Amino acid sequence: MSGWWRRRTLHTRLSLLVTGAVTVAVLALAGLAWTAVSQVQQHRVRSDLNADARAIAARPDQWRGNSRRPGRPGVMPPGAPRPGPVPDDLHRPHDLGPRWQILATDATVLGASTVPLPVTAGARQVAAGAHRAVQEQVTVGDDTYLMVTVPVAGGGAVQVAIDQGREDRTLAVFGLLLAAGSIAVIAGAAVLGRAVARAGLLPVQRLTEAVEEVAVSMDLTRPIAANGADEIARLGRSVNTMLAAIDTARQAQRTLVEDAGHELRTPLTSIRTNIELLLAVERQPELAHRLPPEERAKLLSDLDAQVRELATLTTELVELSREEATREATEPVEFGEVVAAAVGRARTRAPGLAFASDLVPVVVQGRAGELERMVLNVLDNAAKWSPPGAGVRIELRADGPDRCELTVTDSGPGIDDEDLPHVFDRFYRAAAARAMPGSGLGLAIVAQTAGQHGGTVVVGAHEPHGTTVTIRLPRLPDAAA
Repeated sequence: MSGWWRRRTLHTRLSLLVTGAVTVAVLALAGLAWTAVSQVQQHRVRSDLNADARAIAARPDQWRGNSRRPGRPGVMPPGAPRPGPVPDDLHRPHDLGPRWQILATDATVLGASTVPLPVTAGARQVAAGAHRAVQEQVTVGDDTYLMVTVPVAGGGAVQVAIDQGREDRTLAVFGLLLAAGSIAVIAGAAVLGRAVARAGLLPVQRLTEAVEEVAVSMDLTRPIAANGADEIARLGRSVNTMLAAIDTARQAQRTLVEDAGHELRTPLTSIRTNIELLLAVERQPELAHRLPPEERAKLLSDLDAQVRELATLTTELVELSREEATREATEPVEFGEVVAAAVGRARTRAPGLAFASDLVPVVVQGRAGELERMVLNVLDNAAKWSPPGAGVRIELRADGPDRCELTVTDSGPGIDDEDLPHVFDRFYRAAAARAMPGSGLGLAIVAQTAGQHGGTVVVGAHEPHGTTVTIRLPRLPDAAA
């Protein structure tokens, strides 16, 4: 059943849901109405029977005189007094039975209507004074009657019965009318539900067509029409926001690929040229004198440096292109230990510089590997611009109750004012840095990692000369400075 339901369209589901809800409501209402009418009718019949029985029991002599013996209609019993007039309060619009019967204390019939009623065991007990009143169903001929027996003052009993066939027929007709009305209402609800589903899903259909058109044309710059303030309009605006984000990501990806291709082309061309020169010498030994050993060693050293640069560039490109969903889960990290590990690696890479660090224990929520790479990129950048024998200072301290601040200060020439707004752009390299090794991705990775950890990074000048890189990250509130 669930598989069948999932294969239905949303239009069909809404139509079925509306029809089902109306069906349940209509059937429940019809059932309640039939039950209420049945109870009211039964209560009225019982009330009328009890009222008629008490009326006859109050004046049994008058009714006994109007009775007829079975088989001799209109003949008065011997010695019976002349009946008086029938009380006016019994001339009612309802049928008095028309079956009634008066019993003596020994259950002998003293008077009855045209058709006698059966004297049951319950009626005998009432006539004998053992019960106050008895209500029961009896069969007279082919019909079923509801009969009530009440005692008479001084002894005896009165029986009054009414044919239930007429009441049952009334209930049956009422039930048929309810059934016909329910079917009509349910059929109307099905038609109306289909119309409502069609009208309600029309904006969804338009939105679906617009999204499908975008998927075919791949034109992410054309927004989808989203008018109004309802849920569909909100969905349309959300789709537009998603398309804009996808377009931005696609543009960034295209830019990354183009810039990466440009940056990779230079080392690959140099590597190819050097390898072709080495191959030419290997293929033609007579030309070996044109490539002295010192030149050959220098050429191999250049190849090694270019391969290393290419490997570094590839690693940085992979790091920049990684999605947040593919990264490891964050965990509490002692940031001071991470910075200390990065400083140790920087000392190995730049043994001619003096790295002075002042670190306090700070715990942040993050990824230790990425944080270390971020700090190492800042330190490598400082080492690249610092002159031999200079110093690089690293400070880590608490910055308020919930943040920490890492500063790295070098002794280099500093960054020109026109280059400051672009130092975190991918592949951006200042004019003074184009002759130096590097990919232009180091600070871009720093900015990306800081942002992914909820932090910020800024670059400023350090007096009298040099550059200061400041990284601020949120720290755990229970971490002591």
